[in-house]
Amino acid sequence: MVEPEHPSTDTEHESLHEEAHLPPPTLWPIGFAIGIVVVLVGLVINPELISSIGGAITVVFGFLWARDATAELRGEPIVVEPERRQMREAGHGMTAPPADQQGVALPHVPETGVTRSRFLEGATLGLGGVIGGLITVPVAGFAVLPGFLGQKQHKVDLGPVSKFPLSQWFVTTFIVDPIEGEVSRRTAFIRNNGTVSDPKTKKQVPSFTIISNHCAHLGCPVQANGPTGAILGQPTVIEHTKNGRVKLDPVVPAGYGCPCHGGQYDIEGNRTAGPPVRALDRYAFEIDNGNLILLSTYSVSHVVGTGAQAKIYKYKEAGPGEHLDGPEQWFYPLQPPHH
Repeated sequence: MVEPEHPSTDTEHESLHEEAHLPPPTLWPIGFAIGIVVVLVGLVINPELISSIGGAITVVFGFLWARDATAELRGEPIVVEPERRQMREAGHGMTAPPADQQGVALPHVPETGVTRSRFLEGATLGLGGVIGGLITVPVAGFAVLPGFLGQKQHKVDLGPVSKFPLSQWFVTTFIVDPIEGEVSRRTAFIRNNGTVSDPKTKKQVPSFTIISNHCAHLGCPVQANGPTGAILGQPTVIEHTKNGRVKLDPVVPAGYGCPCHGGQYDIEGNRTAGPPVRALDRYAFEIDNGNLILLSTYSVSHVVGTGAQAKIYKYKEAGPGEHLDGPEQWFYPLQPPHH
């Protein structure tokens, strides 16, 4: 019995082996992805300019990508790269050689060589890291950096020094920034200590105790433990300065107390009871043309002595509840400047 001959010819085999397996590589998807990233970054930095540029890049590369993907549907010839290896089909009655005579199926790749899979893995991870960085770094920067950069130092004019009699305490309320209005209203306990010798210049300079009313526990408003105003038979003083209305209410404090959680402080602001971890913060000050000017606040661990002779252990301002000294201070993050 004679078997039928194979109808295939060399031409048919050649066309079979010339068939493409994959479409040619293209850069349009990468350009499209870059355009999306530029749009997202522009939404944070400059929506009008940078996002517009990113949108244009996205549209152009998206169009080119779609044009390539739909070429076959539109009847355009697809450029393919044929397979280049030479293949010979076994004839009738021929069998493949034994496995031990075929040699190595795949070429040996040295360990130091870069395979295609390893290259694609590295390229994917690298491109993903770049895109993630382009998106994350601007967002994180705009969320964190404003607290550290361009901080405006406010100076608060409380009026003439003559309005603060010697050794008299005042509950003083004032506006830090007139532009912000009442939302920037603050309160401080102020006492005129007279004068003290400046260790640098050896001259007599004014001395004031200016204590913030923000509790060192959670920031609640601390109150003076003592009679004020009409009870003392002393009038409340109202001053109008360039910062706005300043109210001076006379008080005779025996200390200060927090109504929120029971924190207690002595007359110099030292913590005496309750949950606070340190003394009350204080304001720096200066005298300008006879007026008392408040500057930035600073934090205090504790105070030794009273009045003009007090020794203040001062630190850079920290948030409520934060330790200023000892090993506990290492557990708190970096704080932006406060004014």
